Amino acid sequence: MELSARLEALLTLAEQIGIDVRAEPMGGAGGGLCRLRGQRVLFVDTGADLETRYEKTLAALAPLPELEDRFILPEIRRDLEIIRQEFP
Repeated sequence: MELSARLEALLTLAEQIGIDVRAEPMGGAGGGLCRLRGQRVLFVDTGADLETRYEKTLAALAPLPELEDRFILPEIRRDLEIIRQEFP
């Protein structure tokens, strides 16, 4: 599966679990999950390359317990597990 398709699947998953996804230019290395006015917001840095956007999104979503009960494509689940092992 192409990296762009993996990123799209992750962003769709984020929206499905109630996260507001916003694509914003942030200088190329930004992005991540935060809480604004009680709502979880995932910022995706449109100034970053595709690999950085994917890795930042993985890192932001990996610790969320609600992902455990969701169907996630095997390639993406593997990537999430790798991130969880790197950053316990």
